[in-house]
Amino acid sequence: MAHITTPYYLEDLSPGMCFETEATTMTEADIIRFGREFDPQPHHVDPEAARHTLFGGLVASGWHTIGVMTALAVRSGMPLAEGQIGVGVEGIRFAKPVRPGDRIRLHLEILEARPRESRPGWGVVRVQWTGINQHDEVVVELQPSVLVRARDGEIAG
Repeated sequence: MAHITTPYYLEDLSPGMCFETEATTMTEADIIRFGREFDPQPHHVDPEAARHTLFGGLVASGWHTIGVMTALAVRSGMPLAEGQIGVGVEGIRFAKPVRPGDRIRLHLEILEARPRESRPGWGVVRVQWTGINQHDEVVVELQPSVLVRARDGEIAG
């Protein structure tokens, strides 16, 4: 996959545009480390205890998976001028557990791109993020909205 280094501005983005990322592996060590610090439940931190839960084994916290997807989005072939400045998220759906060894990639689709009336020179882009595992199964879906600079936008300083 070619990596684009030239940033996208508001005018460059339109509904229907899609981007794919490389995949990253969710390791047991990373799942446990994140779970211990941010979501200390047995199914995230203790492989033996996790065997006796609904999941039947260790699974990543959904928040860990979304964090990994965020890193994939930032490093994707869709670099945004001024970076990924989030203004909100809609419709989070945890579709399938993520387990140690799963390889997660991100499919991004632009749903909406519009100027922001309250902030001239900027716009809001709503994106569908779909996290997909190595079996082409959807694991997480959400729709973040991000602030994107217009090409001729001025940066307040």
